[in-house]
Amino acid sequence: DAAIGSHRRKSWLRIGKMQFDYLLDHGVTPRDRVLDIGCGNLRLGWRLIDYLEPGHYHGIDISPEILLAAANTLTQHGLQSKVPHLSLVKDLTFATLPDAHFTVVHAHSVFSHSPLEVIDECLRHVGRILHPDGFFDFTFDRTEKAEHHVLREDFYYRTETLIDLATRYGLKALFMDDWEQSTHKQSKLRVTHGR
Repeated sequence: DAAIGSHRRKSWLRIGKMQFDYLLDHGVTPRDRVLDIGCGNLRLGWRLIDYLEPGHYHGIDISPEILLAAANTLTQHGLQSKVPHLSLVKDLTFATLPDAHFTVVHAHSVFSHSPLEVIDECLRHVGRILHPDGFFDFTFDRTEKAEHHVLREDFYYRTETLIDLATRYGLKALFMDDWEQSTHKQSKLRVTHGR
């Protein structure tokens, strides 16, 4: 749990529920097909797996160890019959995923630890796998001042930088004001095809 930013079980449960409730408040239904980027040990994922129709959850992560922890979370909650997909990835090109498939793509506390080239790679490729009517929500550490990082571990971006990056790839990004009312310290953008 600590590896994904929750140093206490209570915090792990609270943040996962906050993310889940937000998605449901924004219309996510059991029929949605969700890609969870940086799924970790399923802090959000186990709730989504339980809620979604079988086979509609796909979690990806760059850490084999964290995916083993995700498998443990899955079995602890008895969710094997929901047939979730958990995949190890080395980048965010989504090369093995189908075109226009996911109605919801989600990345929580991923870009706050990512240099701009990683975010660029994701936005360059996410449009291909995103359903025409789907959305991609991601959180980021926002600054109103100069963009910077702390020890290449925590990255701070201006909202305009990320909106412009999405636009470069034919996507529309919207700052989610309602997320700012949550107790989470990061901000959120929603990316769509913008049709």
